[in-house]
Amino acid sequence: METRAHHVLIGLFTVAAVLGALLFALWLGKSSLDRDFDNYEILFDSSVSGLAPGSLVEYNGIRVGNVEQLWLDPQDPRKVHALIRVYAGTPVKQDTQARLALANITGNMNIQLHGGTPESPLLTSRRGPPLIVADPSPLTTLLGNGEDMMSNLNNLLSSANRILSPENTNHLSHTLEHLEVATEAIASQREEFRQTLQHMNSLGKQAGLAMEEITKLTHTANGLLDEHGSDLMNSAKHSMAALDRSTSRLDKLLADNDKALDSGLQGVADLGPAIGELRATLASLRRVTQHLEDNPSGFLLGREKLQEFNP
Repeated sequence: METRAHHVLIGLFTVAAVLGALLFALWLGKSSLDRDFDNYEILFDSSVSGLAPGSLVEYNGIRVGNVEQLWLDPQDPRKVHALIRVYAGTPVKQDTQARLALANITGNMNIQLHGGTPESPLLTSRRGPPLIVADPSPLTTLLGNGEDMMSNLNNLLSSANRILSPENTNHLSHTLEHLEVATEAIASQREEFRQTLQHMNSLGKQAGLAMEEITKLTHTANGLLDEHGSDLMNSAKHSMAALDRSTSRLDKLLADNDKALDSGLQGVADLGPAIGELRATLASLRRVTQHLEDNPSGFLLGREKLQEFNP
């Protein structure tokens, strides 16, 4: 009897624990159902792959609700509408923004609310849930362009395979061998390179000294010009002034004696025939003198010059 009584007590305790757990669960469910929520509509301009009803809604990393419904825009099927509900009192402002965020490594997505300044008023609407236009998500763009990225990656790998073909590999090997030979040749000429660098260094020093001398000469020339240049310029000015005065006097003299010069030039023209006759007379006299020098007796006596006999 005592053993049976223990079993009855254990059974009653178990039944009481199960009933308590059920009542606690019903209380929690009732409290969650009685909690107030605010509904908002999120508009996405791209794919929402990984988002589903029941997905979490977070505001700056804190859970504030979940996704209630998803549907396509009847006018533009490229757009997706999401109806979310958040806890009443959540400060969703007019400048609050929304975007998709990766929930875990399995590819599930959540909706992240962010932004909202204290000065901005709360987001409300008289006609249905207020609308929030979602920001483009870099992750969504990356996933949407994944096919193009993989295609580009395949093209890149194909190009790399063509570049690293056996023929190109052999050419690269030969190039490296030639480069190694050239490096060894340069290393063997290190002493000559060192001497060349020393010569270049000495030439640079000499060039520096030459530049210093040229600079000194320039300074000296500038000093001479500064000292005597003004005197030379003054002398040149005086000379030009004297030349100008002489030219003016000559022009005046020519103008005053214009008629006399015309008469003199006419007299010179009349002397032309006389000068010609004088030139002919002088030529005849030169020939007579030449004959007298060559054969004076023959010219005076009318005999011809005897020819010398050459045996």
